[in-house]
Amino acid sequence: MHDLSSQRQADAPLPVPVPSAIFKELSEGGVIFSAATEVYFGVNTIGARIWGLLPPVCSTVGEVCAALVMQYPEAGATRIRADVLKFLEELTASGLATIASLDAASDPKV
Repeated sequence: MHDLSSQRQADAPLPVPVPSAIFKELSEGGVIFSAATEVYFGVNTIGARIWGLLPPVCSTVGEVCAALVMQYPEAGATRIRADVLKFLEELTASGLATIASLDAASDPKV
């Protein structure tokens, strides 16, 4: 059962940055600012890396986690997955990223 849950998380689509989000890289990470809501969100180097892996670079949580495991193997896949999921939750809760609607993704008007 745990493996199925992990697989679902890995296949989960990533949130996308909102159009008003501006990212500024800094030596110790970065800052994300929403011009629409005036929300500032400071991130460390890992948070900045995750932000940089959001769509269109990666499309699933699993892809982001795999990239981070390659870059930071000492952290371990389990911890990386937990940290990525928590960070993505914080981004969406802060209104800096949003989950694309499934209706929009499957819209036949292509």
